[in-house]
Amino acid sequence: MDPQKIILFYKFTPLADPEAIRLWQRTLCEELGLKGRILISPHGINGTLGGDMKSVAIYIKKTKAYQPFKSTDFKWSEGTGNEFPRLVIKVRDEVVSFGAPQELEVDERGVVGGGQHLSPEQLHELVERRGDEVVFFDGRNAFEAKIGKFKNAIVPRVATTRDFVKEIDAGAFDNLKDQPIVTYCTGGIRCEVLSSLLKKRGFSEVYQLDGGIVRYGEKYGDRGLWEGSLYLFDARMHQEFSEDVVALGRCERCDGPTHQFYNCANLLCRKLILLCATCAVDNVSTNCRPEHAEL
Repeated sequence: MDPQKIILFYKFTPLADPEAIRLWQRTLCEELGLKGRILISPHGINGTLGGDMKSVAIYIKKTKAYQPFKSTDFKWSEGTGNEFPRLVIKVRDEVVSFGAPQELEVDERGVVGGGQHLSPEQLHELVERRGDEVVFFDGRNAFEAKIGKFKNAIVPRVATTRDFVKEIDAGAFDNLKDQPIVTYCTGGIRCEVLSSLLKKRGFSEVYQLDGGIVRYGEKYGDRGLWEGSLYLFDARMHQEFSEDVVALGRCERCDGPTHQFYNCANLLCRKLILLCATCAVDNVSTNCRPEHAEL
């Protein structure tokens, strides 16, 4: 059996006919037997796919043959073939939902007016030069940071990506406007948009971690500034970068260390709960507390 692989990718570039891109991508993925999720908008493409290594390689080659996607950065990881139940490809106003499509400007080089890209090595150089001045700003949903984040990072209390604009416009982070801010997220796409929104609102020195946590973890594992596990939006739920990882998450029942989220057993609830292996065995524990259920 061919090894199973997962790819994470995005590309900001103007697309005149997103629906035509959707039809092409669906046909290509179906021919190759790939599953996962792709979002397409006038601003570009954002996707996570899984399948046989040979099929994934062919997909990358054919997608890159389309000139606007030629420079797309594809991030590889190991898979089992069971990460995605089906293939979903949709056209949306945004490829990442900040609720501000009218604010985003892209050209052939990517997002216009975004933060300066920093490689993992350049990030370390910045921290060495500026020390505690540097502010790590988590561009993910708050629950993702429960199992992993950069040391001393600011984690905005947001439940969805759309909440960022409300928090920023409410002045929650105005005290950071003159400090060096490094935005980070899973693969880099949320930071592309977030950094541009911050700059438009008067934040003077904004950076973004190029390639996101994924690229940083590949370079430094658990020997750098990252702590814990990386939350993933597929059946894996989390990823560790080495055997030396320290579990930051706390079980919601016994407060023991864990990095494993579980879907609430209450089918009317969409909440994810953190449980250790012992508590997860108890079916009662896999129901979140009633006051947290979302009906």
